[in-house]
Amino acid sequence: MNTSNKTEIPLSYYQTIYQSLDPLEIARKCNLEFNGGAFNLRVMGTEYRVSHPEFALLDNDGSEVHEAYEKILFIRYLCEGKYFPSQGKQLSYNEFPWGALYYSNFKGRCLKRFANTFGRDIPAFVKMIEQNPQLRAAPLKIGDAAYRLEFCSGLYVSLILWQADDEFSPSAQILFDDNFVFAFTAEDLAVVGEVLVNRLKKLLG
Repeated sequence: MNTSNKTEIPLSYYQTIYQSLDPLEIARKCNLEFNGGAFNLRVMGTEYRVSHPEFALLDNDGSEVHEAYEKILFIRYLCEGKYFPSQGKQLSYNEFPWGALYYSNFKGRCLKRFANTFGRDIPAFVKMIEQNPQLRAAPLKIGDAAYRLEFCSGLYVSLILWQADDEFSPSAQILFDDNFVFAFTAEDLAVVGEVLVNRLKKLLG
């Protein structure tokens, strides 16, 4: 199966399910506003309108998200996920159901990329965070740099970096609030990590 089919087929599948669902029920279970034929969904500080029954992610300027992996992630959330308030606990990836099974994949796709992209220049990472107040990132006292920020409406992550030194490569950790258990599967959390890294990398320039 080519790369296009690997994204187009699941996206088409979930679009069919999405169109069949009651938007008010989606809004209730995901704790989102639905008005004017669209859900209001915030992703890393950017406000999106997610149309229904035809699925599209549009920001306030009317620009559409075209990355297939992001579209599949968020349509799956709307179709299958649920929002519950966090109970205040944070979880590493391998603490999620099936997380230990997929951890090596998550480590390579997300943690190593995050560490290698930002952990070799911590001041640049901190500057990028501080220059993008829309992220509303709160600093944490752990590692060499750490921030807590909202991934999407009501779902928060903590990003932690340890810089490289003469003996060790840079390393990183991503902790998810416990309500992610109801919103995303372990496989989807790897995509959440990719979205985090890719969006922050774009902000770094």
